[in-house]
Amino acid sequence: MKKIGLAFLTMSFFLLLSGCNTMKGLGEDISEGGKALGSIAEDVQKKM
Repeated sequence: MKKIGLAFLTMSFFLLLSGCNTMKGLGEDISEGGKALGSIAEDVQKKM
């Protein structure tokens, strides 16, 4: 559980640092973040 939290915080930090100039860029950033979280969730489910 700690790994998921750490991964989420790290990802959020880098998303905030990278920023975006347009709403399209914001949507792409959010989409990529969702994909990363989905991948992490799948990995956790496989380990259970």
